Order: sequence, then structure tokens, then C-alpha cells
Amino acid sequence: MTVSYTLEVANVRFGGFSKLLFRWKGSIYKLLYKEFLLFCGVYFFFSVFYRFLLTPKQQDLFERIALYCDQFTNTNFIPVSFVLGFYVTLAFNRWWGQYTSFPLPDNLMMVVSGNVHGTDERGRLLRRTLMRYANLSSVLILRSISTRVHKRFPTLEHIVEAGFMTTHELKKFESLHSDFNKYWMPLTWFSNLASRAREEGRVRDDMALRLLMDELNKYRAKCSLLFHYDWISIPLVYTQVVTIAVYSFFGFCLIGRQFLNPEKGYKDHKMDMYVPVFTLLQFFFYSGWLKVGELIINPFGEDDDDFETNQLIDRNIQVSMLAVDDMYQNLAPIVKDKHWEQRHFSIPYTVSTAAETLKPAFKGSTFDMRMSCEDLEIHQPADTDESKQFLSLDVSSQPNGKEDTDEEDISATNHKQQEKTFLKVAVGHN
Repeated sequence: MTVSYTLEVANVRFGGFSKLLFRWKGSIYKLLYKEFLLFCGVYFFFSVFYRFLLTPKQQDLFERIALYCDQFTNTNFIPVSFVLGFYVTLAFNRWWGQYTSFPLPDNLMMVVSGNVHGTDERGRLLRRTLMRYANLSSVLILRSISTRVHKRFPTLEHIVEAGFMTTHELKKFESLHSDFNKYWMPLTWFSNLASRAREEGRVRDDMALRLLMDELNKYRAKCSLLFHYDWISIPLVYTQVVTIAVYSFFGFCLIGRQFLNPEKGYKDHKMDMYVPVFTLLQFFFYSGWLKVGELIINPFGEDDDDFETNQLIDRNIQVSMLAVDDMYQNLAPIVKDKHWEQRHFSIPYTVSTAAETLKPAFKGSTFDMRMSCEDLEIHQPADTDESKQFLSLDVSSQPNGKEDTDEEDISATNHKQQEKTFLKVAVGHN
């Protein structure tokens, strides 16, 4: 199941992210521990080999090789950060695009429920069949790209057994020969059945039919986009470049980051720490970054954080049938709301949220901006009268009996104003 920790980071607090570091499921430790142990094992093998199994002459040769390899790990010969950063960014954008392309029937089921009419058995049958066709199409496309869904429905007979397709529909589906994926076929049935419903008067006008077709095309486009995401991957050469860059970098680190004999006075080898702490951290960061790209490049697998496609299928078929069947013309009595007689009313708060009522409502960043007399002075062209004029606005003298209404608005926006406001504006200057 997808690992969710949204509630735990709802509020920023001390050590908020630190508490997430001790989780195992969906963690980087679970993805990386095998590679990390392998790297540590190979590193310490070379360390023991250098210290105890080589002759002094062979140790000199090993030390020269180590110093040479260290040049490639301490400089920019291998741009691991740049290559990994760009690759993971590309993979993340692809991951988010696949998530937003998941075909959800919500819009389509609302249109079907509101425009395919009939409380009799025929009307109910039409609505349920239309939504079954839509869900069948998503099952077919997910079955072709998701390992979880394919394991759930390994054959078309399993889809028939699940109720997404009838035996007669299966025969029609198999009778149409095509070398390509036929996930679109149930959507064609949807289109034909909607046209028949229009002929029967179940869809009452052409505008309603057009709305059905528009939502159907949007749904079909998402199914098609998922198929193309699965078909067109990030170019293999780029994935190979990233993998070779990371592996070769740490391959050089196995030799170049060895602690050499400090008595020989090699540069940057004045201490013998035995355990390369910072090299291990660097391996954890870079290899973990590569694992992130490997995880999100295809979210339709069986990793801890991959999409829960089977649960989405269950959710989609259930809510779509409820919307077009149980909820069709299922309305509560229309009554006056609780605040019908009140012109001004407030919604109650709980005790724990009552303090929010003391906060003033945000009305704009310039609402309380202070203005000087010079800011209020209007500049007139040179050919006008330069005498100063003052305009007095009396609230009580406004026409149409709006005195009380304006006073209430002024009091609501600024409690420091008086009931009558006089604004003197200079329209010229001496």
C-alpha cells in the first residue's frame, strides 16, 4: 500500500521530519541496503588486502593507483550531481504526469446521471451499462501497463468473472482482429449506446449528447495517454549514462578513497580512520538519488510507493454505479435553510477553533495603507484653475435612502470611523 505521512507533517514542529527517518516501509533504507552492504564489503576487502596481504613494494603500487583514482573522485571528471539531478527531475515530471492522467469516471458519471433519463428498468440499464463500458476500458488499459492489475486479471475471462464484461461482449471483443491494444473498444460501445439512447429519447436533446461525447473523449484521452506513457519511456541511453556515471564514480571510490599509510606523507592522508564515513554518506546520497529515479520512473509496479491501481479500480466501479443508479434523482426534500430568516449570521466554531474568530479578515494588502495629504492631492493640467477646491461627502445626504446601509458598511470596514465622514480632497494647489 502507498505510504502516506501527510497527517504527520501537517504542522511544522521540532523534529518533524526526523520522526520519519525511522520508518522502514517505503524508505530509502529498504531500497538501498543491499547495494550499501555490497559497497561496504568490497571497500573493506580492498582495505584488508592493502594492509595485510600485499608486500611493501606492492603496497607502493597500490598507493599510486589509489592516488590516481582519487583524482577522479575529488574533481569534476564525473559530473554525478548534474546528471542525477536532471534525470530525477525528468523522472519526477513523468511520474506526476502519469498520476494526473489516471482515468477517473467522476465527471463522466455526473453527466450520465444528469442526462440519461428514465426511472424504469431500461433507463437504469442504460446508465449502468454506459458506466460499465467506461470502467471496462480503464481496466483493459491498466491491465496492460500495471503488474498488479495484470496479476489480478491475468486473462479476459477473469474480467468477465469480475462483472466488467459479459460473455457476449467478450466474443465481440475477440472477434475484432487488431494488432494493437483494443482498450478503446468499450468506449466505442459507449458512444454507440449513447446515440441509441438519444434515438429513444432517453437523452433529450443534442446538447446533452454532445456533453456526453465531450466527457467520453476526455476520458478516452487519459486512457490513451497512460498507454503512451507506458510505450514511450525516457530514452534508454540517458538511463544508461546515469547508471554508468554513478557506478563508475563509486568504483573509483573503492580504490581512491582508501586510507593510505600516513607515515609516507601522502597529501590528504595524514590520518588513518579505517571507516570512510563521508564516502559512505556520499554513496548513500548519490545511490539513493538513483534509486528514487528508479522508483518513480514507472509507478505501476509493486513497490511500496507505487500507485494502488487495484484499489482505484474498486473505487471507480463502486462510485460510478452509485452515482448513476442509487443517486439518480435521489434528492432530499428542498427546505429553507437554517439561516433563512437571518440577514447576517455567523457559523459556529468549536472551542478549540474559537480563537480564529479574533483574527481580522484579510481584505487586501493595501487596505490599511496610510495616506498623506500629498497622496490625496490631484494634479490638474496647467490650463485649469489652480484654486483649491474641497469636496465634502456627507453620508446622510446620499439619495435613494441608502444612509443606513452605507453606515453599516463603513462601520464594518473600519470601526474607528464616525457615522458621518467628510473627505476633503484638494483638486489643485497654490
